[in-house]
Amino acid sequence: MSASKPKVYIEILREIRSIIKEDGLAAGDKIPSERELAERLQAGRSSVREALRALELLGIIETRRGEGTFIKDFRDNDLVEILGTFILQDKNAISDLTEMNKLLEYNALQVLLAKDREAELKELRDRLKQETMAHAAFMTELMKLSDNFLLYRIWTVVSEYVKLIQPKHESGSQAVYEEIIDGLLSKDENRVFQSFYTLAHKESADKA
Repeated sequence: MSASKPKVYIEILREIRSIIKEDGLAAGDKIPSERELAERLQAGRSSVREALRALELLGIIETRRGEGTFIKDFRDNDLVEILGTFILQDKNAISDLTEMNKLLEYNALQVLLAKDREAELKELRDRLKQETMAHAAFMTELMKLSDNFLLYRIWTVVSEYVKLIQPKHESGSQAVYEEIIDGLLSKDENRVFQSFYTLAHKESADKA
């Protein structure tokens, strides 16, 4: 009984996330009630309540008394600016932050190499031929395709700090983006990370 409970709990979390995605809900939108979710998932209300509590602790949703439960915008720019005033005055903190940003992006690429996202990656490559994409926008697409919401959430917050201290971080190279995608499509780890490091060096040069 106790061994199966975590599996049920994790599955409910996944299903709630799927519902949010399928319903096209975004920050500020109200999610179905606990009762509605239990009915849609054919799960016990206590299990759904537990899953919702975990999502609230993660800062993904918030409950407003008398109104319901809503998706939070975890990219709280006001919070980023307030914390940045204190944290980012330290040169070591700035260096650590930019390094962490790259590590998170590196991890997202590693995750993607192990997944089958051929159709989505080809679609992204086609879009690159039609529009100029900034670094943050490109990495946002890859983060979403990695299908690891926690990784995406952490990176989004960290990247907000990076944009705060390095306004020119938006630079990028469409050719290198395409190289990364081609490497992901062919599952060529060396090609992916060689292109990724090329991009990192180019941005460092742009900021110098």
